[in-house]
Amino acid sequence: MSIAPETPMRQNAPAAVGGLVDAIGGVATAILAICGLVNINPPVMIAAATIVFGVALLLQGGACMAEFTQAARTSGRVVDMEPGGNLAAILLVGAAGVVLGILSLLGIDANVMIPSAVIAFGVAMILGSSLLPQLHAMRQAAQPGLQRRLAGSEIFVSQIASGSAVGQSLAGLAAIVLGILVLAGLNHPALILVALLELGATLVITGGALTAAILGAMQP
Repeated sequence: MSIAPETPMRQNAPAAVGGLVDAIGGVATAILAICGLVNINPPVMIAAATIVFGVALLLQGGACMAEFTQAARTSGRVVDMEPGGNLAAILLVGAAGVVLGILSLLGIDANVMIPSAVIAFGVAMILGSSLLPQLHAMRQAAQPGLQRRLAGSEIFVSQIASGSAVGQSLAGLAAIVLGILVLAGLNHPALILVALLELGATLVITGGALTAAILGAMQP
């Protein structure tokens, strides 16, 4: 019995699902941050948003790792070690963020735990900014025929990937600056909440836009 080859939609389904998960995690983080900004129990909202964003990073890292493996297997190329190192760092930061958020909920030095987590999140966003363009390039190399047929769609997806990289880098840099300001003594909850809000919004924009671009490009 022969096995039908995977369709482009099926091959790109993990990336689309991963982008959707990122968007959901970003929405949850942003909502919790907004609740804190309107003075609904800010300490709890900050800790909860930190935990949610950490989980979102873990899911993002796992989805990207699966996609890089799939793209490498499809293209028959050896995966570059640079994405693997960045993915490992993202997974570690996500796990650390969850732990720091839980410790903050337990009342263990939240003034240090949370800004440290936000700084780590910012670093992870910068490290992860190059993953989507690299993944898109590997997917293009694996499907040259599709690339020729859908040149316009591929250009659009490439622009989305590049734009998401810039957005993630800027959001990561802003989070690092805000986290450092809090650690330096400007210990105002609004700074951390703004950092978490912009991190969550970035996940919504980049994850949702990439999912829409991939699904749109793969339509027959």
